[in-house]
Amino acid sequence: MRRLLSVALSFGLVFAAAQPAAATGGQPLPGYTINNPPLAPALVGGLPTKVIQGVHSHAGYIIEVPPRWNGRLAMWAHGYRGEGKVLTVDAPPYGLRQRWLDEGYAWAASSYYANSYDVRAGVTTTRELATLFGQKVKRPKKVFLAGVSMGGHVIARSLEQYPGFYAGALPMCGVLGDHELFDYFLSYHLVAQALTGIRAYPLPPDYLQTVVPRIQQALAGRDDQFRAIVANLSGGARPGNEAAYAYWQNFLFNLVSAREGDSLAGNPIQLATNLTTRYRPNSPVDVDKTVQRVRPANPVARHTWALTEIPAVVGLPSAPVMSLHGLGDLFVPFSMEQDYRDDVARFGRTDRLVQRAIRTVDHCEFSPAEVGDAWRDLLLWVDKGKRPSGDDVRRTDDPRYGCRFSDQQATGGTRALFPAC
Repeated sequence: MRRLLSVALSFGLVFAAAQPAAATGGQPLPGYTINNPPLAPALVGGLPTKVIQGVHSHAGYIIEVPPRWNGRLAMWAHGYRGEGKVLTVDAPPYGLRQRWLDEGYAWAASSYYANSYDVRAGVTTTRELATLFGQKVKRPKKVFLAGVSMGGHVIARSLEQYPGFYAGALPMCGVLGDHELFDYFLSYHLVAQALTGIRAYPLPPDYLQTVVPRIQQALAGRDDQFRAIVANLSGGARPGNEAAYAYWQNFLFNLVSAREGDSLAGNPIQLATNLTTRYRPNSPVDVDKTVQRVRPANPVARHTWALTEIPAVVGLPSAPVMSLHGLGDLFVPFSMEQDYRDDVARFGRTDRLVQRAIRTVDHCEFSPAEVGDAWRDLLLWVDKGKRPSGDDVRRTDDPRYGCRFSDQQATGGTRALFPAC
């Protein structure tokens, strides 16, 4: 409801930057360095590609063009880099680099001009790199987006920030639910505190070192309700929940810290809230009654539609979106797909969204076949108008859910944590 009421007043802010400002910046921003070692050209049909590297918009970049370019460009959007001050550039993983080149696509990737959780940096530098590609190579006929994790947030907002510029998008394990990711992290801690009676919010300086071990010890052996609440917060009843909780439970306690006064990108929890969250199951402990309710410490960042470091995603994809998500991922949980689907549905654009569940637990754990199939189907959708099939992210409780698009030949990783399809 908050989104629907606000959009009428601030809708224009989403599209205020329909064209990027003239980009400058052949050096990184103060405090940053760029590590972008030479990338050896790939071979396509026995011929080498053309690789262009440099610094633009204070970010490192790589451009690679096949010998027989088809006039199209695929942009790669990387995920969260941590809080370090070294900017790095990824070549597309999952076999995409070679696949794109073999199919005649050029690709380009930016380091972004900043690390931390800075989606704005990803949105603007990716768009500006596409413009630079036109200057250094040739203006592409169509531009596509693909990326992982925070890069999914970059993709979802880019489709709204620059409507009509991108032809299609492939976000994977993406933060498509924008601020709700940080609500989920906040709830993880507040619910654990409510169930153990160890109240510690605002977080004290020694929270991770002293308080978290006490909470974990108090939960040990009686965490059934906590496990069930986490399952519902992260996407509801679905295959692999028990294994996912066992895999992620300790890691998730490390995702909130006691930092104060940091930038929004460095301390995203300042926009999180649980004021309207209802926790299920709500017994034997009445968590809805006992949990501490927290307002966003930075309500301006929470409610603005401007392109901030952690911007809102309205739910208005301007191009076809094919999304992949691990069913047991609790770092960027499957609920991100449900949140995005709800946002898109509010504006009647579900015809532009296809989502696929993959039976994995680790973050961004996909096989080249799963990603390659999604890319192929996205192209058919864009070029032929043939909308591909996907999973209904609202109905996840079938024991076979996630089997349809999971690579049955893939082994290793966390796939064995799921029953055979």
